Amino acid sequence: MKTPQLPDLPLFRTIADAAGELGYPAYVIGGFVRDLALARESKDVDVVCVGDGIRLAQEVGRKLPGRPRVTVFKNFGTAMLPTPEIEVEFVGARKESYRAESRKPEVEAGTLEEDLARRDFTINALGISLNPADFGALVDRYDGMGDLQRRTIRTPLDPDITFSDDPLRMLRAIRFATQLDFDIEPDTFDALARNKERINIVSQERITTELNKIIMAPKPSYGFKLLFQCGLLQLIFPKMALLHGVEKVGQHAHKDNFYHTLQVLDNVVAAGGDLWLRWAAILHDIAKPATKRYDKRVGWTFHGHEDKGARWVPGIFTDLKLPLGEEMRQVQKLVRLHLRPIVLSKEIVTDSAVRRLLFEAGDDIDRLMLLCRADITSKDYDRKNRYLRNFDVVEEKLKEVEEKDHLRNFKPVITGEVIMQTFGLKPSREVGELKDAVLEAILDGKVRNEHDEAFALLLELGEQKGLVRVAE
Repeated sequence: MKTPQLPDLPLFRTIADAAGELGYPAYVIGGFVRDLALARESKDVDVVCVGDGIRLAQEVGRKLPGRPRVTVFKNFGTAMLPTPEIEVEFVGARKESYRAESRKPEVEAGTLEEDLARRDFTINALGISLNPADFGALVDRYDGMGDLQRRTIRTPLDPDITFSDDPLRMLRAIRFATQLDFDIEPDTFDALARNKERINIVSQERITTELNKIIMAPKPSYGFKLLFQCGLLQLIFPKMALLHGVEKVGQHAHKDNFYHTLQVLDNVVAAGGDLWLRWAAILHDIAKPATKRYDKRVGWTFHGHEDKGARWVPGIFTDLKLPLGEEMRQVQKLVRLHLRPIVLSKEIVTDSAVRRLLFEAGDDIDRLMLLCRADITSKDYDRKNRYLRNFDVVEEKLKEVEEKDHLRNFKPVITGEVIMQTFGLKPSREVGELKDAVLEAILDGKVRNEHDEAFALLLELGEQKGLVRVAE
């Protein structure tokens, strides 16, 4: 692996000049250097100086064309300087000490060595000098380049101290391993298991941020396997951990729903699914442990797991501090409907069944079909292809019915208000029954979703109930 070289940007020489004038040894440190070595794009630069980071940022800002505005964060002792190419954060070198009940350290000025030692992983403790005597020289006190070469996540110091001091680093270890497809060094991984209970002092928002980054990785299943193996998943997302395991009675055994869920998640990722479709994959079978039953004739069943899972979604989103708006409702809908296309693919596909699916899925029908295709994880090649061919038939029928009836997100022309005005009724169960009856007739294709046809049916249904139309 080649030694990382700074991009040929005037910015870095300007920082070097300003640091030299102030007498502050300065270095580019951390993720930017790591990503240079890995040939990954990075837009954020961290500059550490042995001195006053805020003063250095202000001096650099005065020297740059246009004198860009420096944003100062006094409480953190940092300053941010935006430039057209890169955003640079400046900070003075520091050392940290921690209290057992908090992951927020006591910070004081330190040396470069002390600053590097406080970094989470060796691959993030790399630096490049901005000093005139050795401008561009690599600083690698903990063999971070060797760990990049070995594709290994390792802490610079004792991992028990590193993780106990700041337990969020445990999730970061798994996140980096997942994003980069690296291994976690054995002693470092063992320390994850030993210190897992420390995760309880970390805020849920921080945990969920790292979890979402794992989910957005190219192969998130790897991260979830690591989380489960070290015991962190059982603490931060126990409902998902409960999917793990196979129970067998006689010749009847169900599949391991944990590993099935991870395969569905990877399949969704391969198909280009966004964060919320990935969450739908994670949660589609989340209620199977709660609905698992054994029947001597048919074996294991999970009846109603899709409905129970959908009912759980708001609570899960609340617990994980995920957004409770449209994103949550979309995931809930996909969890509730994820079996419907599969059932359709096993039967004769009727217009009526397709209309109902289109009505319920609305604009999420394409995402639902993507999730359902991802849900076919059988290792039997012929069986899997048979299911996928059947899905082709369902999708063709969906397209055909949609073009004919325009049912995606359609609104029935007969509303509760129309029913009440027509028969002089107040809000009641009777109004709801009439509304549902008209809707069912439209979905069954007995009448079109067109006012005159649907209204004529309403009058007929009202007459059957002994209702009299109010004179206009």
